[in-house]
Amino acid sequence: MNLHQFRFVQEAVRRNLNLTEAAKALHTSQPGVSKAIIELEEELGIEIFARHGKRLKRVTEPGQHVLKSIELIMREVGNLKRIGEQFSAQDSGTLSIATTHTQARYVLPVPVAKLREDYPKVSVSLHQGSPDQVARMIMDEVAEIGIATESLSDYPDLVTLPCYEWQHVLVLPQGHPLAKKERITLEDIAAEPLVTYHPSFTGRTRIDTAFAQRKLTPRIALEAIDSDVIKTYVRLGLGIGIVAEMAVRDDGSNNDLVVRPLGTLFGHNLARVAFKRGAYLRNFVFRFAELLSDRLDRNLIAKAMSGQANDYEL
Repeated sequence: MNLHQFRFVQEAVRRNLNLTEAAKALHTSQPGVSKAIIELEEELGIEIFARHGKRLKRVTEPGQHVLKSIELIMREVGNLKRIGEQFSAQDSGTLSIATTHTQARYVLPVPVAKLREDYPKVSVSLHQGSPDQVARMIMDEVAEIGIATESLSDYPDLVTLPCYEWQHVLVLPQGHPLAKKERITLEDIAAEPLVTYHPSFTGRTRIDTAFAQRKLTPRIALEAIDSDVIKTYVRLGLGIGIVAEMAVRDDGSNNDLVVRPLGTLFGHNLARVAFKRGAYLRNFVFRFAELLSDRLDRNLIAKAMSGQANDYEL
């Protein structure tokens, strides 16, 4: 048996048992993939896949156990490569980060800039997507570290740690009637056309839950995944907006908007940092995590990665 066979089995599962798609992803031929899998099955003396003719139909029960072992083997192969990279080039390489648009735009610029100061030979690759896509990119080893608010803690293959808390804020055009109110209620917001995040992004579930608990239905005028887009449409008069507080920091770019905190209405959100369970982390990955939050340090992350700690209190 060999690593090529293991990769072929893994990719076949990832591609929903479509060997043609698996072959394309691996830049090889479909017959070659099929032959390698059959040879592995013959060597093991079991069927990894149940078949209908030449088509794979499902993973067998022994095949499930084989897949778990292959996952461990391939993870350690990846770790071996990273260990080699770590000790052959202590201060160089590429840091791949998976995150959402809001984190990439408003949270990461300063930590990324500081990391480049500390490790000038390290390049940074940003991969942006939904929280679920962020989780998938970490598990598929497209990225070494992920940052998001939603979903990351839902995946047992990830080690996640709280990074920082934040709240939603209301953004209003200058002169809007609500800007004069000292205390804004959910009923006030529900009565206005609302511009806010897509349901899978940036703590939107907290917003929906708060309205549902009060039996209110917000008048959604527009949903977006980008805070700048939301603010743009608020400026155009499409409605009032709800964005993450990181998106309205006092840099002078939001002086035409009135900002009101909404933590008392929607609660506080928790951004989390995530790593693939069992992965080997290079020095600059630890350093970047420390730059994200003063609550994170190398020892805490190492304990979590070894299974000695799963969380801590903010």
